[in-house]
Amino acid sequence: MSRLPFKAAVAQAASIPGDPLASARKAADLIAEAAVAGARLLVFPEAFLGSYPKGNSFGAPVGMRKPEGRKAYQAYWEQSIALDGAEVEVVAEATARTGLFVVIGCIKREFGTLYCTVLFFDGERGLVGKHRKLMPTAGERLIWGFGDGSTMPVFETQFGRVGAVICWENYMPMLRMHMFAQGIEIYCAPTADDRETWLPSMRHIALEGRCFVLTACQYITRASHLDDDECALGHDPATILMRGGSAIIDPLGAVLAGPDFDGETVLYAEIDPGAIIRGKFDFDVAGHYARPDVFQLAVDDRPKQAVSLVSLSSGRRTEARA
Repeated sequence: MSRLPFKAAVAQAASIPGDPLASARKAADLIAEAAVAGARLLVFPEAFLGSYPKGNSFGAPVGMRKPEGRKAYQAYWEQSIALDGAEVEVVAEATARTGLFVVIGCIKREFGTLYCTVLFFDGERGLVGKHRKLMPTAGERLIWGFGDGSTMPVFETQFGRVGAVICWENYMPMLRMHMFAQGIEIYCAPTADDRETWLPSMRHIALEGRCFVLTACQYITRASHLDDDECALGHDPATILMRGGSAIIDPLGAVLAGPDFDGETVLYAEIDPGAIIRGKFDFDVAGHYARPDVFQLAVDDRPKQAVSLVSLSSGRRTEARA
């Protein structure tokens, strides 16, 4: 039976660096706003909870780590979140009140390591899953750990199959193919990329996967960050660190909403699930347009742990970390 059209939204909003709980409360307000507008799904930018440290080098020239860089990392770690923390609870409560499905970027800590992560919240079931960024880009590798193949989910919802790929992960063809093979229909792309080249990439992915693409980027100025945060872009409060560019694209590459570069906003678009099937009539990259006799992709979705424990009593192998 065909699913009915529904309204989806992307939040082009600034996080509140240094105060992830305030960011979570801001997210809750935006969730309520989107619900009043009739949206059933809302996508937030990359690192919305925990912040994206645009322009911060963390005092790490090649071959050196400066003491002030270690202090900067400590401060960044302290504004990250945990899955059992108040920030997650605030967002879960907001989705429970509204019934929205929410996709939100965060910086999640695990012991001393930080992970750029997307969390998935279902209005009825709360936090249902996560995706850790597989490949941090350039300087991000200094401050974020790497994800593995165990957190690349696509979720079945009442309105379609939802998954997320973070920022420049979207340039990884094999990761995209894995998402397409899982039947993704609502392809969420939280990002920190506000360049002119981002929208063409999102339109390509929509055409490639014959899916709806919802991309969200922050609109944030230097004034939002703490005064003593290092920033290669300077300290003028009016400096725009990320200018947005959020958008919603349909399965044939048409832009339904955005891109917006004017400030914080919530963008909305009507999503017709039937457009996905109409698009796949002539191109289904993981179906009739695939050539498994020539190309095959192997995906290792096992969690990778640094330490595993083997019980002497049972001989069972257990993972040291969740």
